[in-house]
This record gives sequence, structure tokens and C-alpha cells, in this order.
Amino acid sequence: MHAIYASRRYLIPFRATLLPQLFADVLVVGAGVAGATAALAVVAADPQADVIVVTKAKVEDSNTAYAQGGIASVLDAEDSIGDHVQDTLIAGADLCDEAMVRKVVGEGPVRLAELIQAGMPLDRDGAGHLKLGLEGGHGRARIVHSEGDATGRALSMTLKKQMQDQKGRIRLFEDCFALDFITDEGGAVRGLITQHPRFGLQVIWASSVILAGGGCGQVYRESTNPLVATGDAIAMGWRAGAELGDLSFVQFHPTTLYIAGASRQLITEAVRGEGAHLVDKRGHRFMPDYDPRAELAPRDIVSRSILAQMVKTDSTHVYLDIAPIGADKFRKRFPGVAAMLEKYGIDLEKGRIPVHPSCHYMIGGLVTDLSGRTSLPGLLACGEAACSGLHGANRLASNSLLEGLVMGHACGLAAVEEWRKAGSPRSFKLTAEVPLSDKSELDLADVRSSLRSVMWRHVSIERDGARLEEV
Repeated sequence: MHAIYASRRYLIPFRATLLPQLFADVLVVGAGVAGATAALAVVAADPQADVIVVTKAKVEDSNTAYAQGGIASVLDAEDSIGDHVQDTLIAGADLCDEAMVRKVVGEGPVRLAELIQAGMPLDRDGAGHLKLGLEGGHGRARIVHSEGDATGRALSMTLKKQMQDQKGRIRLFEDCFALDFITDEGGAVRGLITQHPRFGLQVIWASSVILAGGGCGQVYRESTNPLVATGDAIAMGWRAGAELGDLSFVQFHPTTLYIAGASRQLITEAVRGEGAHLVDKRGHRFMPDYDPRAELAPRDIVSRSILAQMVKTDSTHVYLDIAPIGADKFRKRFPGVAAMLEKYGIDLEKGRIPVHPSCHYMIGGLVTDLSGRTSLPGLLACGEAACSGLHGANRLASNSLLEGLVMGHACGLAAVEEWRKAGSPRSFKLTAEVPLSDKSELDLADVRSSLRSVMWRHVSIERDGARLEEV
């Protein structure tokens, strides 16, 4: 690693005493499922707590809001916590932290019940019972959805409304870019420096900080992630000195719409759960050739199998054949996906959707314990920015929203403990000196494009040592 990265503690020069000062008992970076749940858990645990939530764009511009899949949880009498735990461990290639798996899976039904009580709309059958879907890697149907394929959007809006209903106890700052954690001489996190389009640079001091700023899918050319997923949260943690883990574990979603020149659009795992098959350009259903679980194998296996079949048939993509579902049922079950496909001119009656794997989820991040505490005093982490150990080497489908609910709640409770121990947030003098560079100015758009391309070629689904050395 280049020496400049180790020597540059802060991104920009600033003098804290000359900037606008804000104070919060608990500061949350990120407003997806993990960040919003954490903020709500803080005020539920102590109504006197003052919470600020900052997010670099809008609440709906997050991987949470983009999630088409659902929330995995044990809700059927024929299912069990043990079965869900086992499915998670298998998908994670035996590299999961079993204590974390048992915590998240075990608390899932409680957190989901709270969400339903808060007004989260979930799909139900004619008798009013929750519809439970099946997805890759799960031995039983245990996935709940909203509007078929709009679970993430419904979840984001439910949590946003809950935050807005707190009557000022949670202050939500949208379009507020988090630049760096502020640390004291002992390395403890004491606040954040941000850039706001209206108020400019600001310092937010806090007794406890929760990082829930998401992953870094946009470092890859092929990605399902929104434009905001650029890894800022993990980078901030690294510059502050937090321990990071499992950064090489990146999940690739097997089925994203492949149309040359168009952005990659996610086609939810649940489509295969409903019975769709993967076929190559000759119409051959190839997944049984690679794994006995066929289309319902974990995502890493399906992604590698698609790649292998593309090489074998000299193709740029394969097809998701929805004929076993039927076009009418597909439109009813997946209205959002169906509308998107028809916008791109895909004829659902023909039943074949061109697909290709894309970067989907960052498994590594800031290493945390069972409460979400990181290696830095005063800093907790949850969601995609955290390396909790839940996912091992590969995330089981629909366990991410579940993790956000459970670990967001855990971080909120831990943050209240930290705030009570630390007392009111305090400011201190801090000056960051960053010398101006005398090097030629780079074309950042060109650098970004080149980075995303080389990451896709050399650091994606298949890797080898020689190519990684080039990067």
C-alpha cells in the first residue's frame, strides 16, 4: 500500500473551531435499514437521547431501498431457528461466526414483529397469513416480501416515517456527506466532519457514533448498487484506525438484466425461488450440471456456474427462463421487475430474460462484536459497512435486511450505554493540515471508469494471484 494512504489521516484541511458546531448524544451515519433501526432503538431505550442521522443522499437512495428480495425469518411452525442457522452456515462456506449467526437468526422474528407493528406492509394470502417465499440456499420457505418485489422500498419508507414521527428527537440530515470521523488523542471517535450543500463544512460532536453507511458496489463496472455505494463509510473507518476484516469477500448477484449499454438492473432471487430456470443460448438448463440444488444453490455457486457456462458457450450472458412461472403470474408476483423488463422491450410472453452476474454486496467491513462495537472506542458499526461474521464468505439470500434490523437494534442499545458512560458530547481544538499537491490534476471521471473496469476484470467472481498483483 502506498505510503500516502497511511500518512493522510484526514481527507481535507480544516480547523474545527472555525466551523459550525452541532452536538448529539448519538450520531448515526447512514439511513438504510441498519442506521434507521439503530436511531429508533436509541430513542426507544432512552427518550431523552438526542440523535442525529446523516445520509449522503436521500433515504430512498440506498441498498436497503433498492432491495427487491425480502426478509428471511423463521415464521412457520415447520421451520426452526436451527434450520435457518444451518442454512446460513452452509452458504457462508463454514466461515461464519456461529455466535453471531445464532444471535441474528434467533432475534429475527422479534425484530420483524416490531416492524409489522410499526406498519410495515407485507404480502399475505386470502386468509391473512404471511406469504413465505423460497430463495437460493434456504431449505424452507421463510422469506417475507412487500408488493412482490418492493420490500426494500416499503421498509425504507416505514423506517423513515418512524424517524419523522419522533418529534425532533431524531434529526435527519439528508444530502449531508460524511467526510471523516474526528478522533481524540487516544483514538476514540468523538464526532464527524460533514459537507452539506447549504451549510457547507460542519462538525458534529457526539458521545457515541454508529456507522451504517453501506458498502462499495460502485467500485465495480457491473453493479446492482445505487450510485451512492462508493465505500466512504469503510474508508472513513480505516483512516480513523478501525480494524477491518474480510474485505476480499464480495458477493455477486447471479441475475441482473444484461442489455449492452444499459445499466445493470437486479432481478430478484425470488424469481428462481418461484421456479424460473437458467438456460444458455442453446436453451440448455445448465445449473443441474453444476450443483444438485440447481437454481436454488447459494449465490456464489450460481454466479460461478453462469460464468463457466458463458465461457463454455462463448456467450456474453445466459437467460432466465420464466416459462415455468408463466407471464401472467410473473407480472402479478413481480410487478416492479415486470414493468422494468417491459420498459427495456423484453417480451415476457417469450419467457427469456438475458442475465449476467453483477457486484451486489460487500461482506467485509469494520470488525464488530455481538453488540456492534468496533476496535475504536466510541464507534459502533452495523449493516453492510460492518464485518459482523454473520455471512462468512457468502451471504445467504435475504439475510441482509434481517441483519440490519437485528444489529441496528443492538448498536442502538450499545450506543445508549456509551452515551451514558461518556456524558454530554464535548468539543476540542483540532486542526487538520493537508498540504496542497504539486502534481498534475487527474481526470477523476476517467480514473473512476478505469478503476471500475480493472476491478471487474481482475477482482470479481474469479481471481488469481497474478492479476491481483497487477491491481
